[in-house]
Amino acid sequence: MEEKKIRVAITHGDTNGVGYEIIFKTFEDPAMLELCTPIVYGSPKTAAYHLKALGREMQFNIVNSAKDARDGRINLVTTYDEEVKIDLGIPTPEAGQAAKTALDRALADFKEGLFDVLVTAPIAKNSIRGFDGHTSYITRSLGGEQHGLTILVSDNLRVALVTNNVSLKEVADSISKQKIVEKAKVLHQSLRRDMRINNPRIAVLALNPRGGENGVLGDEEQLVICPAIEELTAEGIQVFGPYPADDFFGDGSYAQFDAVLAMYHDQGQTPFKALTSISDDKGVRVTAGLPLVRTAPAHGVCFEKAGKGSTEADSMRRALYEAIDIWRNRKEYDLPLQNPLPKLYHEKRDESEKVRFNVPREKRKDENAE
Repeated sequence: MEEKKIRVAITHGDTNGVGYEIIFKTFEDPAMLELCTPIVYGSPKTAAYHLKALGREMQFNIVNSAKDARDGRINLVTTYDEEVKIDLGIPTPEAGQAAKTALDRALADFKEGLFDVLVTAPIAKNSIRGFDGHTSYITRSLGGEQHGLTILVSDNLRVALVTNNVSLKEVADSISKQKIVEKAKVLHQSLRRDMRINNPRIAVLALNPRGGENGVLGDEEQLVICPAIEELTAEGIQVFGPYPADDFFGDGSYAQFDAVLAMYHDQGQTPFKALTSISDDKGVRVTAGLPLVRTAPAHGVCFEKAGKGSTEADSMRRALYEAIDIWRNRKEYDLPLQNPLPKLYHEKRDESEKVRFNVPREKRKDENAE
């Protein structure tokens, strides 16, 4: 019996950006239709405009509902019929509303079980009133007690953020022991369930320069981050740190860990994008901690490239692959848990790595010198 193809919902993103371009380029390869059944949430008129602007041709199976999506075709769900003015390269409220309409329709269809995974094209936050990012918006839309977490994923690096889309002056007040513990647990579970890493090691970054130097440059490490690490360790989660971000990424220490938990946006995003750019390893965004598998390309709307045909689709294609892998990994991980065997022995914890990666609380005087 042939296995059912995974149904991948794809939202078109900001209609003045590169969303349609990277969708077109992803599915120019006919082999992609052997891998999944794509369901694009957008507008036939908007898609036609972008095809003409880019000088490309592509056939869509236009449907009013994801229920009517067909295998072997690029399906397009019409999320709005009205004409939406397109100003390539310019953020506008009209383009933002078109993006939000497509996302809302996709989330409603997920609740009805009409697709398996979601891949989102980029949205400009300043085009949508009150929109603070896909992860937060999707988490609120799905409701429940779950906590969404953004993880940047590449072949050699995974970075999650304790705070996301928060201004720098608000970061310190936004960090708490409870929030670090919560985010670390979601990250740990995602590494195990979504990425099938059996016993993941997580590095936690310091907030202040040089790790605060025992309170001289800030006391968040002593008052908030270290207590969170101690609580997580007591629960059997392998977390280490806090590490000063500059040395941690500068000397390649990240390679010794399965994931990194950064305190704020630029602390995690900047080294991630720099390292993936150097290695030409196109990263993706993964939303963990939710029943919906959601991924996205790591780049933004790229207004400066809109309509020029110069945007590479590697990150979008990788986002689609990652979503499918996570969906399969979850099914594989959950299957034996449906009928678990009773535990017959007590596992002895190996403390050797805790010693190896431990950060000394007191540094020698010569290490504190500039």
